[in-house]
Parts: sequence; C-alpha cells; structure tokens
Amino acid sequence: MSLPHPLRLLVITYYWPPSGGAGVQRCLKFVKHLGHFNVEATVITVDPTQASYPVRDESLLAEVPPGVRVIRTGTTEPFESYKKLTGRAVPYGGFANEGKPGLLQQALRFVRGNLFVPDPRRGWNRHALAAVEKLLATGEQFDAVLTSSPPHSTQLIGQELQRRHGLRWLADLRDPWTDIYYYKDLHHTPLAAWLDARYERRVLSQADAVLVTSPETKRLFLAKLPELPAAKFHVLPNGYDESDFRQSSQPPRDCLRITHTGTITELYHINRLLEAVAACAAAHPDVPLRLRFVGQVSNELRSQIARAGLLPITEFIAFVPHDKSVEYLLEASALLMAIPDVPRNFGILPGKVFEYLAANKPILCIGPAGSDADHLLQECGAGQALPYENTALMRDTLEAMVARWHINPNLDLPAVSHTRYSRRALAGQLAKLVNE
Repeated sequence: MSLPHPLRLLVITYYWPPSGGAGVQRCLKFVKHLGHFNVEATVITVDPTQASYPVRDESLLAEVPPGVRVIRTGTTEPFESYKKLTGRAVPYGGFANEGKPGLLQQALRFVRGNLFVPDPRRGWNRHALAAVEKLLATGEQFDAVLTSSPPHSTQLIGQELQRRHGLRWLADLRDPWTDIYYYKDLHHTPLAAWLDARYERRVLSQADAVLVTSPETKRLFLAKLPELPAAKFHVLPNGYDESDFRQSSQPPRDCLRITHTGTITELYHINRLLEAVAACAAAHPDVPLRLRFVGQVSNELRSQIARAGLLPITEFIAFVPHDKSVEYLLEASALLMAIPDVPRNFGILPGKVFEYLAANKPILCIGPAGSDADHLLQECGAGQALPYENTALMRDTLEAMVARWHINPNLDLPAVSHTRYSRRALAGQLAKLVNE
C-alpha cells in the first residue's frame, strides 16, 4: 500500500546553518523531523556569505537531512556599515555582546529603531520573495508556508505570499515582538513605534495560525487583540533533540560544578546567587564548588563574579559548537538558568531549558515564581524558580545540593519526565497543524 502524497511545507527563516546560536535551532529541528510525519519541507534562507549572523556553527550543517531542498538568496542589509563604523560585531541577545553603549552605539540604535522597521534585516525580504515567486512560476505548489522570526520582518514575507497567492500561512514567533525586553533600547519615535505595532497586529490578525513558544506569550498576544479566537494561537515550545543526548552523563566526582551555557548579562540579576555561592563555599571548604560559564558573559557580570570573590573557582569558555555545549551540560553536577529581570518576563522560556531537562540535572533557575519556566521545572521535577532577591532560598537550595553531594557526587535526577518536549514530538504537532 502506497503512502499518501506528502504535505509540502515552505519554511522561510533567516537563521539556518551555518548560522549558530539559539535562533537557528527551532526551524532546523522542525525540518529535521518533519519527514517522519510525511511532511516535505523546502527551506528559503539567506546566503551565508552575505548574511549577518552573530555567530556561526558549521557543525549544524550535518543535521540538515540530505533530501531537504535549501534555497539560499542574496540580501541587502546595513550591518557591514555598522561593523565599519563601530569596529564591533553584529549585536545579538538583546545587545548582550555590546556592553555599556557609547554615544555612537546609542545613535546607531536610534537609527536601527526608526529607519529600519521592523528591523534591519527587512532588506532580505525582496530576495526571499523573488525566490518563492520563481518556484511558484514553475508550477510548484505548497500546502502551507511557515515564517519564523525574529527577525520579525520575515513575517511580512508570509503576509505578502498570502496576499498574492492565498497560501495558508503559519506565523512562528519565537519571541515577543514589541514587548521584547530590550525594545526600549531601540529608542523608537512615536511614529516608528506605531508603525511597528501595526505590523505586529496585522501579522497576528492575518496569519492562518500563530505559533508561540510559551503560554504567557500566547496570553500577551491575545491581550493585544482580544477579538481573535484563542484557538488561532498554538503553544509549540522549543525542545531538545534526543540524538544530541546519546552520550552518557559524566558528572565530576572531584567537584560540585554548576554550569551555565549561552548568553548571560547583568540583566539576568544573578548577583544574589553569586553571594549565596560564595557563602556556601566558605561554609563548606571540604566541598570544591565550581562555576562554569560557556558562551557570552557580559563584562559587568564578570565584575560581579569578581566582587563576590568567585573568580578563582569560575571558568569562562567562549562560544562553542552546539554538540560541544551539550557535552558541557553532561559534564555538570547542576545547571544554572536565569530569566532576565525585566517587565513581562513571566513568559520567557529559553530554548536551553529543554536541553537542560534532557541532561537530567538539577536546575538552579533565577527568575520569577509562578512564571512559565517555574511551572515547567516543577512539572518535570528539576527544580523551581528562585526569585531574584531571595538569597535565603538560594542558600537553602545550595546547602541541600551540598548535602546530597556528600552522599553521592552524582546529582543526576532519578526520573525522566520531559519526553513530550522532544523535537520529534513537537515536529509531530507541527505536522498536525499543517495537515489541518
């Protein structure tokens, strides 16, 4: 018996291997697993020789299934001028790699927020649209198109394809739009803010389905447009790829190592935790506490670590390929995650949390109690949110961890309750939406 004809999905995403970092993972993993659910994906993305990727990870190219067609286009963006003017890399992670901005950075943020709405990568849109038009002109047909953002300008491509060709359109928003925590740093004029908010409302209104990564983000969007049906919004969180975790866990036996991977700045407000770690280390000289940060750490946060007296027990490792970052997770005793201490942070659910869960380690989460991250950790038995100023709770949590380490240096969790967040399971949910 022959299989039914596969559904054809057009995936439009700026971030695609060899782009690295968190932004590339979602679409890559969707496409990697959609074939198991009889969905054939075609990817439209930017030519990496012209792209302005904040980081690159060549190892991710090996994860693109060989049968997937990837069409790369040119682009027109202002980031080369930015690098020449500032001598700095492309900003990313809410300007986490910029440090304290000088007058030139402030001026360029103003230009970015007011002359490039929704964002400077909008210059890619016409190139991507031309590539899709070329496909459609040859008679190709697609059952749906998925546009993934940020950059949120990518959503305007889906909007235009729906207008021109009536394509069913799924808008995948990995982050909030005008409510992202660093939005104020773009210094929008009232006119630019109004225009950006209009783009956001039109995308939410006109897309056939809106995908978000957390329940709070769904509530946030619905509050903007309460007349829209709630059923239009679908929570498809980020997840973890089971194939990334085939190697065994190797927690250290000679120290209690707390590891953080990814970008972290002073906005994540972990200074009280640093104080608690210092106090715990002083109280238990027989337990070698260690901190390890893998990825971008702001200069101010490094200063906080120094002021807490923790530099001698702290290791800093620069950005590494994704497979190596998983190794660092498995070499930890416990994992550190933090939610930025910013307005509307209850829905911030970092993609890394699912890989943290897959590593099966206890998680120290600095963030608001009752948030989506707090609920997820408690659901999976991996920990709870430790509010930013609650030093006592942080100290108690560390003391309990030290007591367990005395009995057995392997603190790995005894149960596995996160399998529903595997990338394959989530791709199945996406395939169901495409089918509907």
